[in-house]
Amino acid sequence: MPENTYSPSGDDAGDDLTGVPNNDSARPDVTTSTDDDDNVRDMADIPSIEVVTRAIIMLMSASAEKLGLAPGASEDDADLDEARKLITALAGLVDAAKPDLGVHAAPIRDGLKQLQLAFRDASAYPDEPGEGPGEKYTGPVRDRRR
Repeated sequence: MPENTYSPSGDDAGDDLTGVPNNDSARPDVTTSTDDDDNVRDMADIPSIEVVTRAIIMLMSASAEKLGLAPGASEDDADLDEARKLITALAGLVDAAKPDLGVHAAPIRDGLKQLQLAFRDASAYPDEPGEGPGEKYTGPVRDRRR
């Protein structure tokens, strides 16, 4: 099974699912309800559009990584199957959040389009316009420079 890249580095094999190493000195007291209440209040203070845009940025970054677009990445680092899934999820989220994105909608749509075009360029057998990742939500994506 692949290693979870979201876990802190240096995790021991016996870690629990919280991502905190299995030693009592580093483990937070999970029985304290005050900590849970503070976490809920913190999330309640974050505007929903900020949560959505953070998710969009995370999906964009992960898509770029899977396309091998990260600095220092090689063609061997690309995983187009994973990139397709991430770009499709990104397109669905962008489409659903379109009315709420406000002034950020245009740059987000442009970033999504660039990822879709990069996917097409990286594919040995490019999808037809309208068949690429996320295009069922965005419509066909074409490079206007061509």
